Amino acid sequence: MRDPQAEPSDLIRSVSRALRVLEAVGQAERGLTVKQVARRCHLTVATTYHLVRTLAYEGYVVRREDGTYMVGLEIADRFRELVAAFRGPGPVTDGLRRAASETGYSHYLARFVSGKVAITAAAEGARSPHLEELVPGFDDAAHATALGKALLATLTPDQRWRFLKEVGMPAYTPHTVTSPETLDADLAVGERRGMHVSINQYRPGLACAAVLVMNDRDPDRRVVLACALPATELMTSARVVRTKLLATAHSLAEVLRTEV
Repeated sequence: MRDPQAEPSDLIRSVSRALRVLEAVGQAERGLTVKQVARRCHLTVATTYHLVRTLAYEGYVVRREDGTYMVGLEIADRFRELVAAFRGPGPVTDGLRRAASETGYSHYLARFVSGKVAITAAAEGARSPHLEELVPGFDDAAHATALGKALLATLTPDQRWRFLKEVGMPAYTPHTVTSPETLDADLAVGERRGMHVSINQYRPGLACAAVLVMNDRDPDRRVVLACALPATELMTSARVVRTKLLATAHSLAEVLRTEV
């Protein structure tokens, strides 16, 4: 949700409305008519019609035969550009792919982006459960994933509580940590262990483990490395997972420091 108090004085209303329309269309699996978009965005039908026509002309939405609109291919182009900007230099991607190939586990890099915990690079491993949503740009479930916990652990308690108050702590499974106090205790255990973990907290049967790659006074430059694996495997091989993660994190840190 947008913070009204953070609204800039020079906000261009038409651009803001067009983005709201695009968001509404993107969130509807079956498409929306202009009237439906207008209702969802609290706009007049006439204003919505002009905005939709403009977005269709630019390729960001397309009109289907039944009169509904869905997102257009320009969105995919912007996503590819986002992924390229997020993932960093080639050696970082190579390092993730090498780790995924050697262990069989999917590996991820994450950092704070616009105040949220976001995945910025990923490499799939054959032995990990397939999670189609865990791609660059994914910025949910920080409290339920190891990569989120590793980044939240770098915040002060006050910063962390403000973060959690803003994004919430929904329960993804019966094992999800849903209170700040319990999460603080979980993070303390992870710090002592030298690796943050999540078991059955984001998806049943899924475990993830994460370590810090780079810390910095600037939150936006903090980077963590995580891997996803079957929950049963983490329970029996946590030390091996930590050793491999730390080795990969060390090599990635050297690459990232050369880019600073």
